[in-house]
Amino acid sequence: MPPASGTRSVQALADRVILDLAFDGKRLAAARAAGGMLHYIAVMPALPAAADPELAACWPVDVPGLHRLELDGGRTVVDVVLGEPDTLLPEISARVDEFFAPGPAPLRALSRLAVPGARLVTQLGDEAWRRGLRAAGFSWDAETEPLEARYTSRKPQPPQPAPPVRSAVVIGAGVAGAAACERLCARGWQVTLVERHDEPAQEASGNRAGIFMPLLSRDDNIPTRLTRAAYLYALRRWHALGGMAPDGSAPIVGQQCGVLQLARDAEHAALQREVADAWRYPPEYVRWLDDAQASALLGSATPHGAWLFPLGGWANPASVCRAMLAACGNRLRRVFHAEALSLERAGERWLVRGGGGAILADGAHVIVANGAGAMQLPQTAPLPLYTMRGQVTHLAADTFAALPLVVCREAYMTPAMDGIASVGATYDRAGDRALWPASQAENLERAREILGRHRVPAEPPLAGRVGLRCMAPDRLPLVGTLPDYTAAGQPERLRDVARHPGLHALLGYASRGLIWAPLAAELLACNLEGQASPLETTLAAALDPGRFLLKSRRKTVAGAP
Repeated sequence: MPPASGTRSVQALADRVILDLAFDGKRLAAARAAGGMLHYIAVMPALPAAADPELAACWPVDVPGLHRLELDGGRTVVDVVLGEPDTLLPEISARVDEFFAPGPAPLRALSRLAVPGARLVTQLGDEAWRRGLRAAGFSWDAETEPLEARYTSRKPQPPQPAPPVRSAVVIGAGVAGAAACERLCARGWQVTLVERHDEPAQEASGNRAGIFMPLLSRDDNIPTRLTRAAYLYALRRWHALGGMAPDGSAPIVGQQCGVLQLARDAEHAALQREVADAWRYPPEYVRWLDDAQASALLGSATPHGAWLFPLGGWANPASVCRAMLAACGNRLRRVFHAEALSLERAGERWLVRGGGGAILADGAHVIVANGAGAMQLPQTAPLPLYTMRGQVTHLAADTFAALPLVVCREAYMTPAMDGIASVGATYDRAGDRALWPASQAENLERAREILGRHRVPAEPPLAGRVGLRCMAPDRLPLVGTLPDYTAAGQPERLRDVARHPGLHALLGYASRGLIWAPLAAELLACNLEGQASPLETTLAAALDPGRFLLKSRRKTVAGAP
């Protein structure tokens, strides 16, 4: 896996990395012949335009963070990390054996990432720079320009992760489970998918249309950064799966028609404009519209402005699930109409048992991705998960003026899919799956506040769908190996938390499962394979299921006499 890190232009990335000119072409050819994956990391302060046509088709949006690009059907991965190297290199989790740093780079970060014998191509620099390189563990034979050094430090190295046993059982065939199957099968895993229904996407992933859009904030906090990464990664994965179209002509039924997020009031409108001005996002990511511009786009008067997310839109979650599962090919075995009721550790494998104790599947790993169903399994029951009822109202498209894009404020409304528009969704502390007239009235009133009373039918028939969102207290997903709540001790750091070996979670996606699913599955797959993380370490830690155990133990200690 030869990553390259350093600041450089996209032309250098295309010419020296993608075209294999920066490294030993014979060695790369050998890696290709062996079926290996080539992995490059490019850290740059800003994003130039893509020069290479292969890159241009999937080139990221110029916003801060780590952007994972998958080329050649996943055989070449390029992580483009946008921001200042001094800040971002310490946030990268990888084992690097090739560096290209045309300018000064944080040497401590390079030393932390380097594997024994790692190659560094950098500037010759002055004597102070070369002394720093030596102190960081790099050495060289000849002082040439550029300088070619090797990492020869004798400091203790973390052990190389053992190759995983590539067999897994995934519980749940919603967007979380389907994404896990796709990301693991893409790496050569044999996966068994256990689902209690006869078809995928029958629970929280069963709505006609889900919307996808990023989250913005004044301080660019962790939820904002995570949602941005998930949103943009999902768009790239859906493109790789064949794209989307509203008429079903693409694998995913959906439309990147844009999302208009209306300001709630004048104060919120001022905040929206402040955020857009302060962060200077590119217009393809978000644009601020004043009240006149927003009204013209919506086709109804709105007293305040709005954020417009041009790449956002709506998608049918079931079609997303089907596309991801279809990509798995014959590496996926489906066990449907079978509910996982218990998990049992037997030697180095897990047994998944159903009714009467029958073994439904077994594997070296189990990934619990069944949303609210996880609250019934002993190993996941201690997690602080809860559900919120969400009722979506379905409206016949011919009963109100058609929408050109998704619009949201206190509720969302989608353009019609097969003649039906979706309005919702409520947040109710209940588990009742029946349609409530009161919830429909709430959805319709919010729609009237957005579009005006003349555009929303007065008393449409009671029609819609109810789903139960699985959520965590901090509204962030749980991604990673599950903590063992029965283990003794008072761990203070995530790395010290006792875990169930081979038992993992993809849970708590709340209302953003469409965009969380691909990135969360990629993060888990990379952890299992010992590959470079698709997220900065701070962001990955914010998703670790062990975070709640640490919080609960800290409270216990703080409250002890």
